[in-house]
This record gives sequence, C-alpha cells and structure tokens, in this order.
Amino acid sequence: MDHRDFIARLPRRTLVALSARRDAPGLAHLAGHLGLIAVMGAWIVAGGPAWWVLLVPQGIALCFLFTLQHEATHKTPFATEWLNEAVGHAAGAVIFQPFTWFRYFHLAHHRHTNDPERDPELLAGAKPETRRAFAVHVSGLPYWLAMARRILVNALGRHPGDFVPGRARGRVRAEARWMLAFYAMAGASLVVSSLLVWVWLLPLLLGQPFLRLYLLAEHGRCAHLANMFDNTRTTFTNRIVRFLAWNMPYHVEHHVLPQVPFHKLPQLHARMAGHHRVTAEGYGAFTADYVAHLTRP
Repeated sequence: MDHRDFIARLPRRTLVALSARRDAPGLAHLAGHLGLIAVMGAWIVAGGPAWWVLLVPQGIALCFLFTLQHEATHKTPFATEWLNEAVGHAAGAVIFQPFTWFRYFHLAHHRHTNDPERDPELLAGAKPETRRAFAVHVSGLPYWLAMARRILVNALGRHPGDFVPGRARGRVRAEARWMLAFYAMAGASLVVSSLLVWVWLLPLLLGQPFLRLYLLAEHGRCAHLANMFDNTRTTFTNRIVRFLAWNMPYHVEHHVLPQVPFHKLPQLHARMAGHHRVTAEGYGAFTADYVAHLTRP
C-alpha cells in the first residue's frame, strides 16, 4: 500500500475530523513555546546563577520556531487566517528565513519530496555524505549564508526561484525589504545595548546545529521515490522534542496529509500504525547511524 491508497481508505468523516483546524490548541502551544523562550531569556538578562548554561537551550527553542513557521506555511496551526500569517512572518524574522518565500519553497518540496531533480531542498544542497560535508552542514553556516543571500536577492527583486509564481514576487520583494529594515533597527540597538546578542543572536548560532540534525532525519537516506511511506521518516522521540518541534517528528504523517494540524498528528499516527516503512528510534540513534555510514574525508 502506498500513501495514496492509505488516504483513499480513510473514511471521509475521519479525514474531515483530522483536518479540522482550531485556534485554541495552537494558541496554547504558542504560549508554551514563547513562554519558555521568555523565561530563559529573562534569566539570561538578569544574570541568574549559571545563566550562560541557558544559551544553548534558548537557542534551540528559538531555532525550533522554524517548525512553527513550517506549520504556518500550511495554514494549520490556527483556524484564524491572519494568525497563521502573522505568526509565520514573526517566526521567519526571528530565524532569518523569509516566510512568504519559504511557503513556496516548502510547498514545492511537498510536491516533489526527495526527488533529486525537482525537490528544492535537495537542489539547494544535497544531504551530506562525507564527514567534512556533515560537519559543515551541522554547523549551520550554509544555512546562514543561504538566508543572508536569499534576503538580499529577494530585496533586490531578483529571481527568487522557479517555484515562486509571478503573482507573488512583489510580495516576496516587499517582505525581504521590511526584514532588512527590521534587522537594521536591531543592529542599531546594539550600539546602546548588547542585550539582543545574548538573548537572540548568540543563542541562534548555538542552537542551529540541533535544528540541522533534527531536519536531517526527516528525509536523510530515504528513498528517491514518490511514495511518502518510502521517502520520509517518522522519528520516535520524547515529549520535549515533540513539543519544541510542534509534533513534526510525525513526519510521514505530515507528508501524507499535510492539511492535518500539528495537534491531530498523534491521532493520524495511530491510524497509520503498520504502514510505516522508514522510522528511527530517536534522534541520537538516527544520527549515530548516519555518521557511521559517512565516507571520508
């Protein structure tokens, strides 16, 4: 059975129920995620005991706003349209990733998942297969360079990618320009105070490797086939990771039915039992196996 057969066999009533969007679960989850960032940030600012230990957890919580932005590209965290848009743009600004541009990039990824000739994730940079490439990838440096270039290219009105339709290119350009204005104001504030360095910028750099490792598990070493049960991996993990990642470790489930909100993915996972072909028993186990099969140098 492939993923299309699975969808076809779901009762319509079940599919409708799984796809129903609500504001309350998303707002509660958002409050928890932002609350965690605020509490750790306040401790860092106050210089509490061992405040420096929180720089990495703060960075992880900030970087994993990517998973919220990702959900917002599908318009699923909230039933209210403007909430999805506002949260998506805000999260994108925090992690230096243009939301409107990313929406088209990501939807193209869903249409061509793990297709080496059409999936923009692979075209932007193949999964690392050597130890050196792995180290560079996990450092986050390619991401930061790519996003800096993307924001500048978009702001100049240059080609944003074939996946961005002509009707959206004006919005993509405007988005990049207001992001540059926001970063300029943030940079100017550093003349007065280094606060943003400690609660935002440095933690982002420290947290990015954890996001890179997490994302590598979604499709890394999966088959280049159209069947979502073959080209995507669900990773079994703990509640903390599922919380920070907005349930996206249920990644096969998400790719099979991307219209299902994050809070319904555990239910979809239960219905999908027995159909998974690619899974991992935790991110540590996945990473250890991935590293073990890297080639030199």
